[in-house]
Amino acid sequence: MLQDSASASSLLEQDTSPLVRFEVRPFVKWVGGKHQLLPVLDAAAPELASGNCYFEPFIGGGAYFLHRQPLHGTISDINPELINCYQVIRDDVEGLIVHLATHQNTEEHFYTQRALVLSGLSAITRASRFIFLNKTCFNGLYRENKSGQFNSPFGRYVNPTIVDAANLRAVSTYLRYAHIDIIHSGYEHVLDKARAGDLVYFDPPYVPLTASASFVSYTKAGFGMKDQQALANAFRELDRRGVRLMLSNSNTEIVHSLYKPFRIQVIHATRAINSKGTGRARAANEVLVTNY
Repeated sequence: MLQDSASASSLLEQDTSPLVRFEVRPFVKWVGGKHQLLPVLDAAAPELASGNCYFEPFIGGGAYFLHRQPLHGTISDINPELINCYQVIRDDVEGLIVHLATHQNTEEHFYTQRALVLSGLSAITRASRFIFLNKTCFNGLYRENKSGQFNSPFGRYVNPTIVDAANLRAVSTYLRYAHIDIIHSGYEHVLDKARAGDLVYFDPPYVPLTASASFVSYTKAGFGMKDQQALANAFRELDRRGVRLMLSNSNTEIVHSLYKPFRIQVIHATRAINSKGTGRARAANEVLVTNY
């Protein structure tokens, strides 16, 4: 963090203080993370005027959110464990750090944690479990079966960083001093809350690049073509209200058709989800859609 807590608190109350920056990064690995595209997003995103808010449904690992560090806004996701994790980091980061230190990077401990029934666990225990499984599962792949159970296998990493205390504390400080609502919700809540001049960044599960590429969601609910069409309709509705919009998705005919009236920028990116090395080369496989 570049400022102590007291000075950061006073400066963050001012919409006109862009020099306050926190040294933060995503606290979980997330498929489709936007770290490599931060310069593209920076170049495309407008500044927010005083009184306007930033919204990011589909928050995931929050790479762009934590990079941009808005002073006012809402982040959300349909994944309750992810949102619980953000909330615990904001509200009790020291308790989380203590609990994370109890985990062991062993296959036995991994599968014991994976099998836990979440309904009986405290918020801190759930957040600690979530981060531990994310850092030790195969490829950092968050995946649920149809019953809503996390089912990625053990990753067999030699020395994964399970307790990243400095970053967790920095993220907590930013979340506590900025005015950010953290809610468990689908993207639809944006239709009720976003107003003219606000900025919404959508980063949904992508339309598959090929018919065989079926991994498009991280929860049991899935995110199919009807969901993609509904999101495009919401995009148009928000545009009519004067909300500024950015959306990331795959560079496919379907996406171009769904967002045809808007500006579509083709982006070269590496898709790390592919298990084959040849599938990880940089290619023109993403788009950034904007309405301004």
